Amino acid sequence: MFKYIQKIPHPDEVKEIMPLSNELKLIKEKRDQEIKKIFTGESDQFILIIGPCSAHCESSVLEYVSKLGKLQDKVKDKILMIPRVYTNKPRTTGEGYKGMLHQPIPNQAPDMLEGIRKIRSLQMKVIKASGLTSADEMLYPTNYPYVEDLLSYIAVGARSVENQKHRLTVSGVEVPVGMKNPTSGDLLVMLNSIKAGQLSHNFIYNGYEVETSGNPLAHGILRGAVNQYGRNIPNYHFEDLMYLAEKYGERGLLNQALIVDANHANSMKQYQEQPRIALEVMKSRNYNPLIKKMVKGLMVESYLVEGKQSENGTVKGQSITDACLGWDQTERLVYDIMEQL
Repeated sequence: MFKYIQKIPHPDEVKEIMPLSNELKLIKEKRDQEIKKIFTGESDQFILIIGPCSAHCESSVLEYVSKLGKLQDKVKDKILMIPRVYTNKPRTTGEGYKGMLHQPIPNQAPDMLEGIRKIRSLQMKVIKASGLTSADEMLYPTNYPYVEDLLSYIAVGARSVENQKHRLTVSGVEVPVGMKNPTSGDLLVMLNSIKAGQLSHNFIYNGYEVETSGNPLAHGILRGAVNQYGRNIPNYHFEDLMYLAEKYGERGLLNQALIVDANHANSMKQYQEQPRIALEVMKSRNYNPLIKKMVKGLMVESYLVEGKQSENGTVKGQSITDACLGWDQTERLVYDIMEQL
């Protein structure tokens, strides 16, 4: 049985009430072009998709991205940073904090209408505070229209990548979309998802029958896997990258780009391992030209304070979902990566 709580307005209504200013539109357009050129090979900048596991506290997120914006200025010749501002969180069993969209204030009752307002407001404030445009996860395809004019990168998670609606929606998105390998680790599933995202489709979306153009910027994200016994299996090693480079070539995909996630199953959920993993990927990239051409960037979980706390925690700038690197570790890692470029 469904209990209808409140009617959610159409995305166009929300955008009309909370419009993006011309100044922020220009920043978004410029950033989109810069990011696109990296994926198409026109630019040799390296991408870092970096930030907290989940954006649960607006003030902490804005403090973090302000620091990131200043760091970006120092490394801009070689690195382009995309802040992770994840406002939807998949939960393995459906329990726990599901992100700012569901719960604008953690541990309080869900209010998804207020959540929509909150995440739209936050993403605009991020651009103002840092000059950077964000990445978020497409947990629900129906939510994307509410923020499509604000985001410069989308990730499709390991639990969603086999879903038909996600794949079809990706085909109409105009920014790069990273398709993670599923939790099983099956890279063919990921490759099929990328192919589906790059093709044109007809389907029902946002209350309309639509036809999409296909998204040539759809690409893969390696995040490690979990076997039948619940053990983590990394897939960032040299042999994994070479295997994927070969499979990309066999499939003839439009965009043979890859992002490597340094956390999750790749780090065995040990967030402190992210710098080591990142630098191993950089060494593989520098060793082999195929890998260098394919690996466009890294994904790193980082926040103001290292580690994690409970959902009731009061430490400002510390994750309440997956554990993250702290700011000092983050800054050091960014400079270490730059030295490898």
